[in-house]
Amino acid sequence: TTDEEWQKEFARYKTFPEWQQRKSMTLSEFKFIYGWEYGHRMLGRTVGLIFVLPWAYFTVRGRIPAGYQKRMAGLLAMGGTQGLVGWWMVKSGLGDDRRGDKREIRVRPVRLATHLTMAVATYGALLWTGLDILGLPHKQTMIDQASKLSKEALKQATRLRTGSLHLTALTGLTIVSGALVAGNDAGRAYNTFPKMNDEWIPSEIDEMTPWYKNLYENTATVQFNHRVLGMSTAAGALGLVAVGLSPARASLITPQARMGLYAVGGAALGQVTLGVATLVNYVPLSLAAAHQIGSIVVFSSGMFLAHSLRYARPALTRLSRDATAKVVKTGVPKGPSAPTPTPTA
Repeated sequence: TTDEEWQKEFARYKTFPEWQQRKSMTLSEFKFIYGWEYGHRMLGRTVGLIFVLPWAYFTVRGRIPAGYQKRMAGLLAMGGTQGLVGWWMVKSGLGDDRRGDKREIRVRPVRLATHLTMAVATYGALLWTGLDILGLPHKQTMIDQASKLSKEALKQATRLRTGSLHLTALTGLTIVSGALVAGNDAGRAYNTFPKMNDEWIPSEIDEMTPWYKNLYENTATVQFNHRVLGMSTAAGALGLVAVGLSPARASLITPQARMGLYAVGGAALGQVTLGVATLVNYVPLSLAAAHQIGSIVVFSSGMFLAHSLRYARPALTRLSRDATAKVVKTGVPKGPSAPTPTPTA
């Protein structure tokens, strides 16, 4: 790209209202933000190609597992929707409609949060699908595994699976609340912990009208909510680990679930530490980026734990009970059983 082309693009940028609040921007600074934006868009399109091309190849070769074509189509639809949501988000920062309420031009926090929500949902669906495929063939294997577990071990696995699903959902909600913090630049206020400028609950938490705008446009409210959700996620994760790895229960879970519990506990502890460090240091870029990555690590760990306990799904446990009942009814011996999986070191 020539300097003349850059000057032309820079002149085009100056026609948008956003330029009015950044009149001191140099061409070099414009190139910097342009590079980030262009790179993000190209990365999104590259991810789409990385998904579509292998899918087409393996479809032609007949290598897509039975029952997965609809899921692959759904994943593609989610990726495409993410692109549309991204444009919808960017469009909110091109006009002059926000100058009255925020005195600056930015994308709307709700649209930013929606964009991130779609991204996390797509990532979660991809991760779960990948774990499923790595475990093929899995349904009959899981039925057999569940049928060999003692009643107490199956109950423990079911409870842990429920807890891990709730924890993963809470982690996702915390991530979305973080997008509202970023959208309002709320991380650069109340840079104290555990209190928010000497208050446990900031007095400005309900100053906007109508009341619901506080939930997504009030700096005090969005940061307070993110703190509460973040600490709740950490407490929930550490509590789940404590229950799952307690001496009375640790021998009742599989090695994979045990690994998932260690991952959840370590990731949650590291993430809450990063969050506090990011806040009190006034959100430096390096810590902020690490904190965002950490949220995905916690989310992924929760999904891995839930997936490792999929043999405790209600539908599979019913199949297991039916199979056991059939064996008892017909009088066919089950053979040796292993009531409790033996964890490996």
